[in-house]
Amino acid sequence: MGLKFLENKIKERNKRILFTECDDKRIKKAVNLIEKKKLAEVILLKEGSIEEKLKTGVELLKSNKIDGIISGATHPSALTIKTAFNFKKGLVSSFFLILWKNKKYLFADCAVIPDPNYEQLAEIAIQTAESAKLFNIKPKIAMLSYSTKGSAKDGTLEKIRKATEIIKKKTDLIIDGELQLDAAIIPKIAKAKNSNIIKGDANILIFPDLNAGNIGYKLAERFGNAIAVGPILQNLSKPVNDLSRGASVEEIYNVALVTILQAQR
Repeated sequence: MGLKFLENKIKERNKRILFTECDDKRIKKAVNLIEKKKLAEVILLKEGSIEEKLKTGVELLKSNKIDGIISGATHPSALTIKTAFNFKKGLVSSFFLILWKNKKYLFADCAVIPDPNYEQLAEIAIQTAESAKLFNIKPKIAMLSYSTKGSAKDGTLEKIRKATEIIKKKTDLIIDGELQLDAAIIPKIAKAKNSNIIKGDANILIFPDLNAGNIGYKLAERFGNAIAVGPILQNLSKPVNDLSRGASVEEIYNVALVTILQAQR
């Protein structure tokens, strides 16, 4: 159960993580595992509606009485994301940690911003590169599209190209775009399509909009049998993370591990 490499990265085992849905059987099992392994102190709110619990959670997090909030197993993501906005440092986005065939990827944005403009898309990529440090990933960013390096002419591609240029000007990150998915992750195809920066070795995949991102991570999870951890919210002063209503015990536990890691920063 759980991801051993994430467990091993938890150095501070005194963090206090709050769950709002303590009556859910999946939450109970995940909490039991966290407590058994002594990874963090778990706080459970048992009284009140979910809105009241989230409000209480915000107060506790602002006063440093807890170190992170996890919610969403029984309610829409919008409630958790609204709660997270109390701690936003700017644009808030999300990523999924995707584990597939001994490789680690970050997919973004898959849960928050429906149709980012080019400036927002650039910011999502920069935030995700920063989040990659949690997992000792050296960022190699692919700005995904249905086109590779100008192979198509379409106004919808302009925001991807502009976002890529912004990132190149503002940072020294390794980035290429626009790229089709196969050119981003398969060296042979990258060579054939003249993608000679990342060379088919991308580990951060930035999707052009929320439709593509959400569909993409679920395809990887359901068809590719990848492990998907998230959504993990980023660019917050304190960690607040959402759970899918279809989350398994293992998925809840894994989100908790990342939340603890975020609280260590």
